[in-house]
Formats: sequence, C-alpha cells, structure tokens
Amino acid sequence: MHVTRQISRRSMLSASGAAVAATAGLVSAGRPAFAAGAFAHPGLLHTRTDLDRMTAKVRAGAAPYTAGFAKLTANRHAQSGWQPRPQAVVYRGSGTPENYTLLYNDIHAAYQNALRFHVTGEGAYADTAVAILNAWSSTLTAVNGSADRFLAAGLYGYQFANAAELVRDHGDFELARFQEMLSEKFGAMSDDFLVRHNGAVVSNYWTNWDLANMACVLATGIFCDDRARVARAVDYFKNGAGLGSIRNAIPVVYDGADAGLAEWLEAGRDQGHALLGVGLMGTFCEMAWNQGIDLYGYDDSRFLKGAQYVAKWSLGGQVPFTANTRRKGAIGGWSGSETVTAAAGVDPAMMRPIWAMIANHYTRRRGLSAPYLTRIAAKAAPEGGGGDYGPNSGGFDQLGFGTLTFTRDRASAAGGTTGTSASPSPAASASASASASTSASASPAPSAQGGRGDLAATGSGEVVGWTAATGITALAGGLLLLRRRGRRAG
Repeated sequence: MHVTRQISRRSMLSASGAAVAATAGLVSAGRPAFAAGAFAHPGLLHTRTDLDRMTAKVRAGAAPYTAGFAKLTANRHAQSGWQPRPQAVVYRGSGTPENYTLLYNDIHAAYQNALRFHVTGEGAYADTAVAILNAWSSTLTAVNGSADRFLAAGLYGYQFANAAELVRDHGDFELARFQEMLSEKFGAMSDDFLVRHNGAVVSNYWTNWDLANMACVLATGIFCDDRARVARAVDYFKNGAGLGSIRNAIPVVYDGADAGLAEWLEAGRDQGHALLGVGLMGTFCEMAWNQGIDLYGYDDSRFLKGAQYVAKWSLGGQVPFTANTRRKGAIGGWSGSETVTAAAGVDPAMMRPIWAMIANHYTRRRGLSAPYLTRIAAKAAPEGGGGDYGPNSGGFDQLGFGTLTFTRDRASAAGGTTGTSASPSPAASASASASASTSASASPAPSAQGGRGDLAATGSGEVVGWTAATGITALAGGLLLLRRRGRRAG
C-alpha cells in the first residue's frame, strides 16, 4: 500500500493567488472559465444542465423520468410541510445517546424538497429545504460518538453539501454560515480520518469508511470553493494508503474468461457493504466529473470493471475471487488479521439506488458496453431515495432518485452527449493529483482515539440497516484486507 500523506486541515475557503494558480488545471478546457478559487455551481451530483434536462423531461411526460419523479413526490421527505429537528450535538455509535436519525432524515428532506423545487418551480419546496439547512447550521456544534462518528461525518457531510448546492442561490439561505458548519464540523473530521484512521492501522477500516470520508472532503471542497481540499480528495482516490483508494478498493483486475471484471474488496465481506462502497465511489466520480475531473475513466476505467463485478455478483452470477488478508488493530496496540477466501453470499432481490448514475455514465455518456450494469439498473428502476429502502441508516446512505436525475440520452456520434456537461479533459485529473502535493503541510489536530471497541466498530448496533428489509444478516467483522494476486494495474 502507498504511504499516507500528511494532509493539513485547510480553512473553509482556499486562498487566492498562488494557491489558486497551482490548482487551476482542475477545470477542463471544455468548461467555462470561473472566478479565481471558484468551481462550477451547481456542480456536485447535479449540474444546471442536469436539472434542466429532468425538468423538461418530466414536463413532457417522458419515460422513465415520470416514474422517477413519481417516486420522489410519493416520498414523505419530499413534502413542503417537513419540520426540521436540529440538534446541537449529533451522536452516532453505541454508548452514546444516538440521535443521528434526526440528522439524516432532515438532510434527505432538504435534498428531496430542493430537487422537487427544481422540477416543479414551486417555491414552497425550496423554502422548506432552506429552512432545514438554516436550522442545522445555526444549531449544530459537533458530531460525536464512537468510531461511527467518522461514518456520520462522511456520509452526512457529502449529503448535506449536495442538498445545499441545490439552493445555494436562494435569497434566504445562510450560505457562509452553512459553509462554515460543513467545513469545520464535517470536512475537517473526514480530512482527519483519511490521515489518522482513528489511530488504527491503515487497513483496519473497510473500503466504505474511506469512501464516505473521501466523498465528504470532495463535496465540501467543491461547495466551499476550496481547491486544496478537492485536490487532496482526488489525490487520495488515486494514491491513498487506505482501502478506499481505487487500487485498494479494487485490488485485482481479471483477464482471460473474466476480462472486464475487477474484484471489489468488500465482496468478501457482505453484499450490503459492497453495494454501499460502489455507490460511494460512483458518487465521488460523478461529483469530480461535474468539475471536469475524469475519475470514472481513471486507470483504464478500473471503476467500471469493479462495478460490473459487483453488479454480476449481486444478480446471482458467478464471479472470480482472489484470497486476501488484511491487518487490523491500533497502532502500537492490539492487532490481528483476517483472511477472506471467497465472495460472500448474495440476495439478488437486494437493491440500492446506486445503479442509474453509474450505468448512465458508462453506457450513455461514454457509449461503452456494460451488460451487468445495464441489467441491474433496469431491475432497480425506478429508483427511490431515503425513506424508500427501510427506516434504518443504511436506507439513507445514498441520496437516490437516479432514474429521475441520471437518466440521459446516448452520446452523439460527434462525441458530445445530449443533456450533459462537457467531457473533462484527460489532463484535468492529472493536474489535481499534482496540485495535491502542494497542500500537504502541517498535520491536523489529533482526533479522539478510543480503545479496542472503538477501533473495531464498523457500524452502529443496528448491524446493517439496508439489509433489514431483505432479511439478509450482515457479517459483524471490522477488518480490512491486504491481498495481491492476479493481474493488478499499477
């Protein structure tokens, strides 16, 4: 594995001048020029072009957009009468007065109301989203708990940013206050996790832990126009020591009869966490793409091969598996290891709202063949969102509604894509990685480090919430893997 960079915490907004010039290559030549230090807005999971497309399609009564929109309007979170319940301190993890359910329900209500506003133009939905976001930014002081506090920071940080991005220009939205909350209460904690991993050996935490915090750092950087933070996130995707970086999350690329597939690390753990990880990596790639950074195609489209693997496996197909072992434990403390020799069992009925985004990118934007992604996306459609996949936290790990938001027309013969943003230039991602090295300086402030129970935690006491509705019981381990057999790029 790669050596961890020492990454410094950055202020909410990146400095102008030399720092901005060093990262100027993040935005591709195909993009319009933006003010120094700024990114395209809206520009997280949805661009202005995306929002205009879904609005036009729904108003025209076009399928499958109308089915996707019907899922949105039927969700109880997407109603303008939603009342926020902000908390001063959010707790996630055993041994604390857990109240994080209030947070994720409010975030999804904000996102769904904001999305409904963009499709209908009805101001009441935007007003509701803004009221929710303003209530939290005026109240929240900390995110605490067991090791699970890092899951809370990562998952809810990237989701908060996406909800707020949709109403950032609303006259009543307290933008600066929200940026401060997002940066200091979520982004800083996620930055710290990617450096220190809660005092554990770097492979102690599974892939989805890294990916949740990577998504938060990237989303926070874009929302706050912090180029240094964005560069750190992109560099970690390519070179990070933890299991969320692409070659650690997808460690084996197969050839021969299994060409086009690449093993997803957490397939050896359980289906629910593997789906979570694929959804988070897709989210990361989509947000980067919308700023001109192509990570979907990075390393010979390694993510496509990993997503195809998980899709085939989740549909009940046979997939190859290379045995692997990972170390676990605290630095200078208790330690152990875990070896996985086969892919876990699956329930082909288990569906998460993650596939439309990934399938549409590869088959529609890029015109590539992805048969397993195509099949599983069709099976999952129309995708719902938070509240449609059970009441527990796992049902809220993705924002969802991909049938509405990510369905797009096929790329034209000229290489453009109808209803999408311009394709990133190949140089964009390389410049992001190079610029990241300029932002590595002082170490961040240390995070609280618990004992063995804190380090070993891999989720809340509810086990894996998103599996509850399907009757699948997740594995209870908490270890990450080191393996290297089979062909591996890089």
